Amino acid sequence: MVQEQCGNGNGGGERVHSEQEKLENWLPITASRKAKWWYSTFHNVTAMVGAGVLGLPFAISQIGWIPGVLAIILSWIVTFYSLWQLVEMHEMVPGRRFDRYFDLGEHVFGPKLGFWMVMPQQLTVQVASTIVYCVTGGKSLKKFFAMLSSPMNDIRQTYYILFFVALQLLLSQTPNFNTLKGVSLLAAVMSVCYSVVAFCTSIVKGIEHHPHHYGLRSQTLPGKIFDIFNALGTIAFAFAGHSVVLEIQATLPSTPEIPSKKPMWRGVMVAYTIVIACYLSVAISGFWAFGNVVEDDVLISLEHPYWLIAVANFMVFIHVLGSYQVFAMPIFDTIESNLVQKWKFTPSRTLRVVARSIYVAIVGFVAICIPFFGGLLGFFGGLAFTSTSYIIPCVLWLGAKKPKRWSFHWTASLVCTIIGILIATLAPIGGIRTIIVSAKTYKMFS
Repeated sequence: MVQEQCGNGNGGGERVHSEQEKLENWLPITASRKAKWWYSTFHNVTAMVGAGVLGLPFAISQIGWIPGVLAIILSWIVTFYSLWQLVEMHEMVPGRRFDRYFDLGEHVFGPKLGFWMVMPQQLTVQVASTIVYCVTGGKSLKKFFAMLSSPMNDIRQTYYILFFVALQLLLSQTPNFNTLKGVSLLAAVMSVCYSVVAFCTSIVKGIEHHPHHYGLRSQTLPGKIFDIFNALGTIAFAFAGHSVVLEIQATLPSTPEIPSKKPMWRGVMVAYTIVIACYLSVAISGFWAFGNVVEDDVLISLEHPYWLIAVANFMVFIHVLGSYQVFAMPIFDTIESNLVQKWKFTPSRTLRVVARSIYVAIVGFVAICIPFFGGLLGFFGGLAFTSTSYIIPCVLWLGAKKPKRWSFHWTASLVCTIIGILIATLAPIGGIRTIIVSAKTYKMFS
């Protein structure tokens, strides 16, 4: 975090302020504020419509038709409201912008409580997302090549993840969030395209071979309970974009006449319309076509036509290349800020290359060691994603705005917080069980 400090009119204070301004102009989140409103649309689509949408048919198979669809719709409504709260609070103090999620937390609850309330959860979401995207990218690329050539199926998934990580080492040298717009736009287009492919091919598959059983995936009572917990985490993961919302808004210009919340909210509304259209179409069609035997990545269940499914898997690969960067950019911002402010490194290209490369390498290693896609979604989704998307925005709103008891915003914030706490408590249990079950048949570096 780069805090404002008053110089009391002396030269030392002005020098400190100048140094901080130079640092802000170098850090990736605040280096450029020239984004357009539609940039926020594809940044938000890229952040949300990704690995999560492909796991929704699997989540419905764990929780059931009606509860599954209702859970997706309810999560969309709750997170749409909490996202609106974050957008509104970005500039709630005249003349100041809360460019980072934890900046807002520190303002509302103080530098200690506010920081530790937000920063660990936000960092967990962003790091977990980059891990899961490494796994998804590797699996999708392997599926793509395996469908084109059978011998390619013999190549270990580890090597595909390594290739994904190698590309990320290059993309991670993008200077700032705003210069990432081309990559993010391509990723957003790919996410919509493979969602359309998944929907259309699922419909065709369902017409050709309609399953007769749509019961829950597990047969035993303990299995059903754990699956429900995991499904809640998977759905929570699908709405994980809140951890980068304020950072996206920070790239937009702001004036007294047109504050940044206006173009940001315009972009968010378009993005959330795309999100719910993709989520419901893929979730319903995928479960309708395969019933309770659908895979945790619906594209793996789809096999015909081969060329189209192969292309869809490659689209997923391209998408997660961009999604990784959207979630990693705030992490790079935090790392570089701490290296300069606390460790007294000089801002430079060398510092940026080394720091970002080390992070990408570590995340890639973790992804190779724990590639349990379904379990990872449930575990991370319940552990931290619900905090940043469901709970923290509402708690910050209550602390900052102090709405009257039993007013709409007081009631809505309280209800959303309770829903988030339930998911955050139950979902990791199901996720851990799925990881344990998957680990029984997994060989390291396979």
